[in-house]
Amino acid sequence: MCGRFVRFSSPETFAELLEARGVLNLVPSYNVAPSESVLVARNGEGGGRELALLHWGLIPYWSKGPRTPYSTINARAETVDTKPAFQHAIRRRRCLIGSDGYYEWKKLGRTPYFIRLKDAAPFAFAGLWERWERGEERIDSCSIIVTDAAETLRDIHDRMPVILSPEHYNTWMDPELADPVRLKPLLAPYPSELMEAYPVSTRVNSPKNDHADLIVRMSLPPTGDIIAP
Repeated sequence: MCGRFVRFSSPETFAELLEARGVLNLVPSYNVAPSESVLVARNGEGGGRELALLHWGLIPYWSKGPRTPYSTINARAETVDTKPAFQHAIRRRRCLIGSDGYYEWKKLGRTPYFIRLKDAAPFAFAGLWERWERGEERIDSCSIIVTDAAETLRDIHDRMPVILSPEHYNTWMDPELADPVRLKPLLAPYPSELMEAYPVSTRVNSPKNDHADLIVRMSLPPTGDIIAP
């Protein structure tokens, strides 16, 4: 799963990476949490990609209200084309969600880990978005697709967000492509050899904490308790 991530690269950096237009007034966040605004690139109504800020936690267009009784921050790759909340979005409203890394908690001991690309480059999660409208109220929201964890990360958690390689951006965002059978092969674990993970402070457990120290590497003594380096 993916329930917390990091985004500190500038909107301009993501605009270039994701080939999207627009400059947003956005401050870095080292602890992006569900229900907050996340930076996405989506297909614009006039063609091309645009940057936008979307509510994290997809609200299906058919929902009676803006609150859902179940979590939609993540969509499982295996069932994304059959679950009612996502089956429209996978065909018509895909997006790229900008990130510099994400957190995962090891099941044994609940130790938090920061996971990123080895070269520390920014990247994009495979995402879905929807527009919910009732009268004058409108909410654009999104979900991060998750899949099986890469081999080297399975000791931490058995799931991970889908990280798309830049060479797959155009396919994922192709507005003419609506067949999930052709899209789902992209929703695979990112290569293990290109990623790294290390333990970080338990201060990340609270979304109220949001500062660069959260991604500082910590050490794990034999007891498994985190201590600062």
